[in-house]
Amino acid sequence: MAEFVFKLPDVGEGTAEAEIVAWHVAVGDMIEEDQPLVDVMTDKATVEMTTPVSGRVVAVHGEPGDMAAVGSPLAVIAVGGEGVGDSPVRAASSPPPPPPLRGPPPPHSGGGGSPPPPPLARVRTEKPLASPAVRRRAHEMGVALQFVPGTGPAGRISDDDLAAFEASGATPTAARGPARREGVEEIKVIGLRRKIAEKMQDAKRRIPHFAYIEEIDVTELEALRVHLNATGPKDRQRLTLLPFVIAALVKALPRFPQINARFDDEAGVVHRHAAVHVGIATQTANGLIVPVVRHAEALDPWACAAEIARLAAATREGKAAADELKGSTITVTSLGPLGGVATTPVINHPEVAIIGPNKIIDRPVVRDGQIVVRKIMNLSSSFDHRVVDGYDAAAFIQVVKALLEHPATLFLDQT
Repeated sequence: MAEFVFKLPDVGEGTAEAEIVAWHVAVGDMIEEDQPLVDVMTDKATVEMTTPVSGRVVAVHGEPGDMAAVGSPLAVIAVGGEGVGDSPVRAASSPPPPPPLRGPPPPHSGGGGSPPPPPLARVRTEKPLASPAVRRRAHEMGVALQFVPGTGPAGRISDDDLAAFEASGATPTAARGPARREGVEEIKVIGLRRKIAEKMQDAKRRIPHFAYIEEIDVTELEALRVHLNATGPKDRQRLTLLPFVIAALVKALPRFPQINARFDDEAGVVHRHAAVHVGIATQTANGLIVPVVRHAEALDPWACAAEIARLAAATREGKAAADELKGSTITVTSLGPLGGVATTPVINHPEVAIIGPNKIIDRPVVRDGQIVVRKIMNLSSSFDHRVVDGYDAAAFIQVVKALLEHPATLFLDQT
């Protein structure tokens, strides 16, 4: 019987190590060629490694969360020979039998010695006799005292009676009222969650955030959006708020090129981009991932909506390509109906700005001296104060505000 050592291969892009995310096999398993072996995560993506041979797993190296260097052994597989098929089957550990249902102790069934005193007949609603100390102990045990036989005068329950009740195997009856909860669950931060944590920590440590929040009247924009969805072709992607927000960014950013940028703070260079590559913060089962709508300046609202939907679906299904998850020049993050009143979004380093539309709410506002109900949305934003001055950030948001409040201007070819 020979042994095959599976080593972490070079997954490209200069990666020197990868994090073990999940094992698909265990020691003793029989595996076939091309069967999933282990998932590893690099700075770019999660990669599923498959075994190039068939055989029995005799060793695995590393636990989920451990870092493995390229070329280091991950698993040892016994291949060929008679001993391969002779691996012992791992016995499934049988779950412990459930505790028997227990109530008040059964009647005495005979045997040596004197029988214990019979329980005092007690009406269910009758308050048992017991000292405050006994009552406190019973409460901590979760025992309803009306089920505890009392051997004291008039059926008074003592500490010994409570101890005998517990020793008899009776199940404590849940006490009325709120009960204390105990226990601490340890969750190891690994995989994508660790990458997110590291990226957020790095962004907050390196970037001096400047937050700016503005109120926007989107009544006209919402009316236009509803009209376009109702009258447009059925095969077109339905429009949400995001394509209009992106259209406003595309219109405004040429006037503020320092905002559509990426800052290489180690080299001390700001890269201002002509193209608008918009990151769309997308919630997935594994955490927040940011796919990129490329060249948003070349997309109309329907094409933009279709691309957002495609990227979101691919990202949530784990099928987004590596180049679809990098290269954004500005990010939009929205909690949709959970958007709240305002947020202070964290900049997606090395970008210098992030925009966060919040929930649209019907609010009473004063227009021409009259109180009217309008659809109001707060637009939250954060800027890298090393690159973007507060005045420029505020001026930029005011331009975006004007575009969204007068949506016809989104479709005009203005210079």
